[in-house]
Amino acid sequence: MRKILLAVGVAFAMITVPITSFAQVDVGVSITLAPPPLPDYEQPPVPDQNDIWTPGYWAYGDAGYFWVPGTWVQAPQVGFLWTPAYWGFADGVYAFHNGYWGPHIGFYGGINYGYGYGGSGYQGGRWNNGQFAYNRSVNNITNTTIIKNVYNEQVTNTTNTHVSFNGGNGGVRAQPTSEERQFAAAPHVPPTRVQEQHQQQARTDRNQLASVNHGTPAIAATPRPGVMSGAGVVRARASEAQEAPHGAPNEAAHPQVPQPPQHAQALQHQPDAQSPRAPAPQHAQAMERQPMAQHGEESQRQAEPQQRQAAPQQRQAEPQQRQAEPQQRQAEPQQRQAAPQQRQAEPQQRQAEPQQRQAEPQQRQAEPQQRQAEPHPAEERRGGDEKKQQ
Repeated sequence: MRKILLAVGVAFAMITVPITSFAQVDVGVSITLAPPPLPDYEQPPVPDQNDIWTPGYWAYGDAGYFWVPGTWVQAPQVGFLWTPAYWGFADGVYAFHNGYWGPHIGFYGGINYGYGYGGSGYQGGRWNNGQFAYNRSVNNITNTTIIKNVYNEQVTNTTNTHVSFNGGNGGVRAQPTSEERQFAAAPHVPPTRVQEQHQQQARTDRNQLASVNHGTPAIAATPRPGVMSGAGVVRARASEAQEAPHGAPNEAAHPQVPQPPQHAQALQHQPDAQSPRAPAPQHAQAMERQPMAQHGEESQRQAEPQQRQAAPQQRQAEPQQRQAEPQQRQAEPQQRQAAPQQRQAEPQQRQAEPQQRQAEPQQRQAEPQQRQAEPHPAEERRGGDEKKQQ
């Protein structure tokens, strides 16, 4: 009997050791650089029933921060949910808190990962009689022949931020509730083997490094763990998160100055290319344009009576113009036919021009002789009178 109890105890210990040991080493690497902002990306469609969405996150390796793509994962056990990993600032360092599986959602730093993970709990779905039901309002569901357990429950997003860490300067100000503390202290299951392999693949891909992609990874999300290419792989969108620094120094050693809103930064970074002076206010520009506008209006008013007088004449001329149009159309073919003949005659005209120029001096010389040969008007009158007298 004692041997049986001893064997059962050893078997139970082998099952529970990985769970309890993971709970004790919940905090991983700690560094002094803040993680980059979360990238903006689309969620791939749900590939299969009971797949649960695990959002992407920034991990840290020998070459710096790298992005682990979000992906759909089968839960290790029916009824388990995923608590995402997060970075938290404390005692001058940023510590990585591993994600885990369990029957409840624990604290994940108040980080808004989206798609049901709004900072607290999970609104993307729930287990129902051994089947996972998906909230259509926050999940990308395209294959309804496979994904049949769906419901529609609107989720209010109270925060719209890309901040990826809790605490510190610029981090999310959130504290775990008493229930979340209990869930974190309770036994839970670490990431599955396929999740670990998924992270390792992202680590070995240089394009996933924040220093290379500048916060916009080429592989932001995948339909399944380890699928880093092909259909369903999603690229991150460029967003305002890209503007933020990809590593902030230790808050205690290098305090950061609060930054103005992004729309204010955009105004500050658009100086005049020709002059450092700020542009004049809109109302001042409008006042400068008013005299010119008023002068133009007066000219228009003065011209209106003349335009009204000319209008009847224009109307009377319109019928004549319409009557002339058919004749103009009829004359167009003749003009087109005459055009080649005119072009052929142009070379002959050009050849005749030098001869005409050469003849001009002779014509000028002959003009005096012609004038001398012509009878004077007075002589013509005198000769006429003499004939009358005879």
